[in-house]
Amino acid sequence: MSAKIRLNAANTGAVINRNIYGHFSEHLGRCIYGGLYVGEDSPIPNKKGMRTDVVEALRHIKVPVLRWPGGCFADEYHWEDGIGPKETRKRMVNTNWGGVVEDNSFGTHEFLELCEQIGCEPYINGNVGSGTVREMSEWVEYLNSPGDSTVVQRRWANGRKEPWNVKYWGVGNENWGCGGSMRPEYYGDLYRRFNTFCRNYTKEHPLYRIACGPNVDDWAWMDGVMKVAGRHCDAITLHYYTHPHGWEEKGSATVFDDEEYYLTMRKTVKMADLIKGHLAIMDKYDPKHKVGLIVDEWGTWYNVEPGTNPGFLYQQNTMRDAIVAAINLNLFNSHADRVVMANLAQMVNVLQSVILTDGDQMILTPTYHVFDLFKAHQDATLIPSEVECAEVTEGVKQVNVSASMKDGALTITAANVSCTAAEDVLVELEGFEVQNVAARILTGDMHDMNTFEEQNKVHIVDFGGVEKAEGGLKLTLPACSVVEITVRG
Repeated sequence: MSAKIRLNAANTGAVINRNIYGHFSEHLGRCIYGGLYVGEDSPIPNKKGMRTDVVEALRHIKVPVLRWPGGCFADEYHWEDGIGPKETRKRMVNTNWGGVVEDNSFGTHEFLELCEQIGCEPYINGNVGSGTVREMSEWVEYLNSPGDSTVVQRRWANGRKEPWNVKYWGVGNENWGCGGSMRPEYYGDLYRRFNTFCRNYTKEHPLYRIACGPNVDDWAWMDGVMKVAGRHCDAITLHYYTHPHGWEEKGSATVFDDEEYYLTMRKTVKMADLIKGHLAIMDKYDPKHKVGLIVDEWGTWYNVEPGTNPGFLYQQNTMRDAIVAAINLNLFNSHADRVVMANLAQMVNVLQSVILTDGDQMILTPTYHVFDLFKAHQDATLIPSEVECAEVTEGVKQVNVSASMKDGALTITAANVSCTAAEDVLVELEGFEVQNVAARILTGDMHDMNTFEEQNKVHIVDFGGVEKAEGGLKLTLPACSVVEITVRG
């Protein structure tokens, strides 16, 4: 049986928040140092210490927002250690990730310089676990106040006269675990306390306040925090990683068979149930839907690559990961009325990264190319889709889709989740007059990946296999593929 995708131009949904295509950078392994930042004295081409090759690649996929400094690192990070002359900044041991020395040469000013170069919004995660209310309050003041206080004068002395007006602020991270092993009601009270002293310094630039939400299916955490703090936040977070075999034995990033591939897909689509379940709890305390859901850590998590520091979480990235990314992004799009941001973990050299580096070399992963194929959805209007197709494994449809409209163009992103079988697809378009169709595709064997020896094995190519048909389009999706179709009328 052929798959059918039904789209109706008159049936429009919410605007897809560009921040769904956000990313996450933590002081973990080689994400920051060597990945994003090499320092101004490095022989690797850079601008103010930021790798120019990496920044250019991130600009190409239109990264909208970047979360920093963690992660678990956020709740042991003290921002004043990372400002001022680099030679006098405090050195510390990163006890969360690898036990390496953190010299704080990449701090607040460097992060905001990186965001300016990429052209994205900064999302700063404050320290609740080991920090103080005053510390976080003064960080907001340092970044956002146009006044003439001692804190602001320190900013001036460090080379920045105008405030940055940082909008997105997370109050703690994973406070149920590495952020303090707290109970939900206790964290909810702490959130309210910290939040009270994080000021809006101008009416034009109010803070967007983000509470620490649950891990996976911890319904009690979501319930407890929403009950205590829900009316005090703009959004609450959710963390969910795809582990094929579970937390203890995560499996290899590159060595897997068909059975493990489909197990990975079953674990991935669990995200749909988590979003549905947590939104239902949020509705109890927020029936008018004023609080958004942010999935600020998601992606695949496997065993580290053999021979690498186990605390650096470095893993390769195959077409299997590209399919995982497509499923998640299509899902977030479909919940555009409630999901206001998502942040892939992590941006470079850690977990399901979009870029890998080795010295002066850089490769783009299959996941990077998925973000390239999906970028037209940013700020577009969702067109809900109906899909009829077989399942490739229990609970996982072979064809996974989302669609949106912007500037007169319809964008359809579809993945063929099968790792072995192509699929004929009929796209029924109601209310669209098809004049012009273009398509791009990413496809390959499920094990295919880019390496430093073969850097362009997996890449996007033009796809001429989409034809006009009566009432719509027809195409054949290769096995293990992700396609972007652009329809203009």
